[in-house]
Amino acid sequence: MTSAQLPQLTLILNDQQHRLLDQWLQTLTSKLGRKEKSGEFEIRRQAEQFLSLLARTLSSGAGSDTDGGEWADVRHLLGEVSRTRALQGFSSLDTASFVFALKEPIYDHLRSALGGEPALLAREIAATSSLFDKLGLYTIEVHQKAREQVILRQQQELLELSTPVVQLWQNVLALPLIGTLDSARTQVVMESLLQKIVETGAMIAIIDITGVPTVDTLVAQHLLKTIAAARLMGADCIISGIRPQIAQTIVHLGVNLEDVTTKATLADAFMIALKKTGSRVTVQNSEQ
Repeated sequence: MTSAQLPQLTLILNDQQHRLLDQWLQTLTSKLGRKEKSGEFEIRRQAEQFLSLLARTLSSGAGSDTDGGEWADVRHLLGEVSRTRALQGFSSLDTASFVFALKEPIYDHLRSALGGEPALLAREIAATSSLFDKLGLYTIEVHQKAREQVILRQQQELLELSTPVVQLWQNVLALPLIGTLDSARTQVVMESLLQKIVETGAMIAIIDITGVPTVDTLVAQHLLKTIAAARLMGADCIISGIRPQIAQTIVHLGVNLEDVTTKATLADAFMIALKKTGSRVTVQNSEQ
């Protein structure tokens, strides 16, 4: 399909652009209501740019293959619209409506111009519908990719927030773990711990697993990898939060933790860490 098959659409875009813009914006606001009205100025700016680019592209003789280079500017604008709306919380259907809402006013203009030629009108409407369907589906594709990127970024941020490395004492770090320890989270844990060791020059890192619900072979392997990485950076590790059930599970699994210091509580692990660093805490009784 070439632009020669859409002569009436090209004519409408060139000659009726301002009127078409007002009709399109009216359709948009009626379909999406307050969502569109809240950003009316921005929507109008985007709509004006889209109509201008669409008219210029069709007038240049570009075919209806919207993946072609002639449509690059149109795709770029629609990509910006889709990504912006994804970040603003619009659904993919709301985003596609930016394009689909233009169909109705264009059909009205086509019927007015070609009402006496039903065969030609049918061809123009079919070709126009196909073109706008492609553009609308493109906005959905970009919107979905943008939402996926937002979700992945949020997941990464949650992982980082759920694995804080805190300095308990000079040369002593603590890494409290809460929830399931899988491969992705282990990588974040390892990176956070190693970075903190580099920053502080810590000698001891306490990994507290009180908040880890279960320990299986995979979790134990992840812990051992983290401990090995910390040792390569010059820091020894202590595992605290070993509950009776977890201790039995580790024994049944045959996981070798013989060369790793383990303690039942974080407080016990902290006392061991102080001894290893040559520090001590003394309790002074104040006289009443």
